[in-house]
Amino acid sequence: MTAGDSRVSTGDRPETGVNGATSDPLPGADGSAASSDPAGPHTDDCTERGRPKAYVAIVQGFVGSLMMFVGSIGAGWIANGSPMVRNPVVIALRTEGWGVTTSTVLLTLGAMLLMRSWLRLGQRLQNWGPGALRSVVIAIGAWSAPMLFAVPIFSRDVYAYTGQGRLVVEGLNPYTTGISALSNWFALGADPAWAEAKTPYGPYFLWLERAVVQFTGAQPDTSVFLFRLLAVAGVGLCVLYVPKLARLHGLSGGRALWISVANPLFLISFVASAHNDALMVGLAVAGTYFAATKRPIWGILLVTASIGVKPITMLLLPFIALLWAGPAASLGKKFIYWGATAAISFGVLALSGIPYNLGLGWVWAILDPTPGYTGYSPSGFLGQRVEALADVLGLHGGMLAGILRSVLKYAGVGLVVLLMFRGDYSKLIRRMGLAFAAVVMLSPIIQPWYVLWFIPFLAVTGIRNDWQIKSLYVIITFFVVFGAQDQLSVWSFVQLQFHASTLAYLVALGFIFYLLFIDVHTRKLLLHRGLSALLRGTKAETAPEPVLEAPSTEAITLVPRSSGTGTPGEPRPPARPAD
Repeated sequence: MTAGDSRVSTGDRPETGVNGATSDPLPGADGSAASSDPAGPHTDDCTERGRPKAYVAIVQGFVGSLMMFVGSIGAGWIANGSPMVRNPVVIALRTEGWGVTTSTVLLTLGAMLLMRSWLRLGQRLQNWGPGALRSVVIAIGAWSAPMLFAVPIFSRDVYAYTGQGRLVVEGLNPYTTGISALSNWFALGADPAWAEAKTPYGPYFLWLERAVVQFTGAQPDTSVFLFRLLAVAGVGLCVLYVPKLARLHGLSGGRALWISVANPLFLISFVASAHNDALMVGLAVAGTYFAATKRPIWGILLVTASIGVKPITMLLLPFIALLWAGPAASLGKKFIYWGATAAISFGVLALSGIPYNLGLGWVWAILDPTPGYTGYSPSGFLGQRVEALADVLGLHGGMLAGILRSVLKYAGVGLVVLLMFRGDYSKLIRRMGLAFAAVVMLSPIIQPWYVLWFIPFLAVTGIRNDWQIKSLYVIITFFVVFGAQDQLSVWSFVQLQFHASTLAYLVALGFIFYLLFIDVHTRKLLLHRGLSALLRGTKAETAPEPVLEAPSTEAITLVPRSSGTGTPGEPRPPARPAD
């Protein structure tokens, strides 16, 4: 059985509490699991025995990932110092118009095919019954395998990791020195924006960067592969602990894993791009699980390790402390636990700055964030509109836009504080996820992979099959399309009939049109019922969140208690622990 399996059929082992008690499955109102597909059951997706043909979507996604692997050779980010640039096949794919065009189309089509496969996998699994989690885990493995060997795509930040590792090896401090201080730094393949930039990462990841560089001698391709393995370790932690956290809330572990880890943005950003955010998120999810199952010290240390990779997860500590304090904690007791949690975490991090003379540089990485904004972030978009309107009225548009972005940023911090003090204990992890989302979504700068920071915490506490899951579809699709057309490595001397970014954009838009209006399966996810109901003037029906497992006795207080028969869409009473 896959680790963390949430299957509850005969022969599968349910979650076990600290006292050895087990949990029984919670059926739907009709005695069966609640359906998670807003489009209803798909008989064509099942075999004669009623089991879903999940393997069809898995194979299609593998083909899409394989297409991305091939496309990455001609359109991905290869370091100037890599021996790959002297390979005849690579030279043809990167210098000939046909090669760049073919690579761009394969990369974009592969990403969109993976998007469709993810959607279809969710439809094929339908009720998230026995074996669903195993199917999702297999899909994650199959879809990740080609990306593990691909040229970095959608981002080249991984090359900056090698540069920062060289800085530490040479006795320089990445918190005060940019990689331009290194000899021949441009051959590393890092974006020139990193030349004078101070690292935003924690001390533990700098240790890992140093270890990788010492092992590889800063050889770019080998370094990328090792950093990718570190990212895959973070993905593995999510695969292990996301289903467990979902089960603590009485939800399907398979569905939570499908939402948070199997989605193409997660796999592309954390496997193909090898972002260290994967390790950060994996450690944070693991720490949350340990804290929620009455092992608070382990939870604090794991979240501290996450902070040591990327300090943004520091905002999770107040909620980890509340899990430690328990549901009956008074306000005074909460402050005691907040203080104790901070003392443990920051004490460990302070000691961690002693090796290699890194000090507390990670603190300044938080206090001195990257300036500017991204135009697609809510803050950036609204700021641009305010600036344009103010300029028309003869006002100082730039200043007003800057004030608006600052107000929204601090509003996110305010929401974190509010969620620390307000809300039910049973929804504590939900509050933590919403706090994380508020900080990310109200920040002036949102990179595509930033939304992956909080999606696992929302998935394990429930994402409904209404505007919530549809919003997720839109967000994931938007950022996959954005990365496909924005992050292409094409030399300027290559003659093309269409600019590579334009070609990728048109291919992606064409595929989206196919998904929305032509594909008989995927078009119903966003438009079928909602559009029909809108034309009829009625409210579209939505399926309830599937509840396939009872809450574990390890974190029974995390699940809302209620009376009643457990009508779909309403909170269900926790299962009685076994004698």
